[in-house]
Amino acid sequence: MSLITSIQKYSIHDGDGIRTTVFFKGCLLKCVWCHNPETQNYKKQPSYDRERCVGCLSCEKACPQKAIHEENGKVVTDLKLCDACGTCTDYCNLNLREIIGKEYTVDELVKELRKDEMFYEESGGGVTLSGGEVMTADMDYVEELCKKLVHHGITVTIDTCGQAPYENFERLLPYVNTFLYDIKTMDNEIHKKYIGAGNELILSNLEKISAAGARIYIRIPTIREVNGTDKAMNDIIAYLKEKNIQVAQVNLLPYHNTGSGKYVKIGKVYEGTELHAPSKEEMNHFVELFKSAGFHNIKIGG
Repeated sequence: MSLITSIQKYSIHDGDGIRTTVFFKGCLLKCVWCHNPETQNYKKQPSYDRERCVGCLSCEKACPQKAIHEENGKVVTDLKLCDACGTCTDYCNLNLREIIGKEYTVDELVKELRKDEMFYEESGGGVTLSGGEVMTADMDYVEELCKKLVHHGITVTIDTCGQAPYENFERLLPYVNTFLYDIKTMDNEIHKKYIGAGNELILSNLEKISAAGARIYIRIPTIREVNGTDKAMNDIIAYLKEKNIQVAQVNLLPYHNTGSGKYVKIGKVYEGTELHAPSKEEMNHFVELFKSAGFHNIKIGG
């Protein structure tokens, strides 16, 4: 079994064609701007909409762990006591509570993903495995899932930050059509500051899967404070050329904070409030930098 946070259908931003994206739970990195903070933890966890809570305390009465209580006029969940049993979700009168993370067997997940085969066939799409970080999930599970999808003629794309053991990538290489591979910055100290770890393993894995013949889309979350300068972009370009990374496409992804509202629901604070997206003109300029360096398939977004 693996924990899945959501299954997003009719996606057009996670690879080619119309896709279904599966978000696995758990990631070793902690990007300051993470759009899916509910996928960072490897375990089930409670989430509730504090802003809309009316304080009826039905959840407090129902909680078998006594993890919910009123404090200063607000309903508070003690995450140390909560075991994510889900009882509170059945008693919330406004349906403001949920448990993030659902278990699927491989066959259950394949059955769900095959419902959209018609859309995959007509659009050249397929299934994207994302997260969190799917490459740090149960690899026996992920490999079996990929094998069964390919057996049914469904192409598999992996959306990855690259922070995982290389043997995990090696296991999936025969079944994966495309890797959507993140590069945030070549500056290791900036990488540690904003992403929570160095970039050594990420770059090493990229070089290895490229040498193994993988089809790779490089995705660059573009943030003014992190990599939104000519130097930062030219450093990435120089690296890709020096290491002869076989790049089928480059996607420059302008920063946005649409996931910031999720943080309070899981008891976290969004730390990306000081980050900014480059202007439209700056983004177009970065595209030209890549084109001038010989990269031809460059997109903003996607």
